[in-house]
Amino acid sequence: MASITIRQLPETTKRKLRMRAAEHGRSMEQEAREILKVELAKPPRTGKDLVDAIRRRFAPYGGVELEIPPREPIRDPEIR
Repeated sequence: MASITIRQLPETTKRKLRMRAAEHGRSMEQEAREILKVELAKPPRTGKDLVDAIRRRFAPYGGVELEIPPREPIRDPEIR
């Protein structure tokens, strides 16, 4: 098994880890291992996740019908 050292961990984070470990009946080290294992087992997030989240958030409001203006020929830039 590999070992790591985490330096400059904020005291508030350490306190939260200690409390969470106590709630689960684990040592702080075991709780940190469990957090890492669970989080790293999740599939990576993609841009599609963001699109789906936006759609879910705004779906209850319905869609918007936008009028698409007719296309016109490109005008001459009149450069001389």
